[in-house]
Amino acid sequence: MSRTHLITGVAGQDGILLARHLLAEGGRVIGTVRPGSDRSRAMAPYLDGVDVVEHDLRDIDGFVGLVADRRPDEIYNLAAMSSVGRSWDQPEAAVAINGAAPMKMLEVLADFPDVRFLQAGSVEETAAAADSPYARGKIQAREATRAAREAGRFACTAVLHIHESVLRPPSFVSRKITRAAAEIAAGRADSLTLGAIDVRRDWGAAADHVGAMRMILAADTPGDYQVGTGVIHSLRDLVDVAFRAAGIDDPWPLVRHDGGLQRPSDSTEIVATPDRPAQDLGWRPRHTFEQTIAEMVRVDMVRLRTGVEESLGYLHGSEVVAP
Repeated sequence: MSRTHLITGVAGQDGILLARHLLAEGGRVIGTVRPGSDRSRAMAPYLDGVDVVEHDLRDIDGFVGLVADRRPDEIYNLAAMSSVGRSWDQPEAAVAINGAAPMKMLEVLADFPDVRFLQAGSVEETAAAADSPYARGKIQAREATRAAREAGRFACTAVLHIHESVLRPPSFVSRKITRAAAEIAAGRADSLTLGAIDVRRDWGAAADHVGAMRMILAADTPGDYQVGTGVIHSLRDLVDVAFRAAGIDDPWPLVRHDGGLQRPSDSTEIVATPDRPAQDLGWRPRHTFEQTIAEMVRVDMVRLRTGVEESLGYLHGSEVVAP
């Protein structure tokens, strides 16, 4: 029998990729989007086949009704205030969305003990930026998930290192770089401005991380897993790879520095220890850093050439799929 999956934040990068993955398996997918969200409308080309429901993560009564009516077998809580920088500007909202809401969701699910639950965690929880409102909320959610598991529920946290795809919003530095590389190569821009460029991260492919989430909830026993490649790259590497993919061998004369763009509490280096998902789940990343960034640049170049910002074809290596 096909299973019913509920994904909160289905219009985000991970939500879309996970939904496509589950639909390909033959599952039924219900996805929530923030009421009135412009992004959910923009990302509609990727959500064909998904039962999309407007829902505010903080509306717990609405969550009760959603679970009672749709009876999901699994819930992937991917909705969050995803920007560390924005969380400093809206600290109360960040903690409420990232921490208090998942805690209350888990309380509700005590009445639905057969539902498997995955909380999308973040490596920022364990880094120097763990004092950010974003991370404080994520830590609360992780602790609530662990408590639910200790009470006998199938509740897991996937602590996700940075992962990229062609769906990354332009507000993220990776997409800012790939878009700038495409624009400069096309003669539509003449420079790229960045803050700190010496940070080093474990950059993975979002498709691989989504696959890990699926395997975590399909496992025989619940647990928390750190998901990453174990390979570290610098932001300098990302710039080099992106511009090379756009046909520009030396990007640095085109890069400007603005110290005001650096985030509070930015950690210099963060890398995963991916041994456990490999041993317990058989999960290993399939895409390299270079492949992931080059594909982002390729699609940004197609976007510039066609004027089509979002198309399902971008997920499959093609150009544009007509609506």
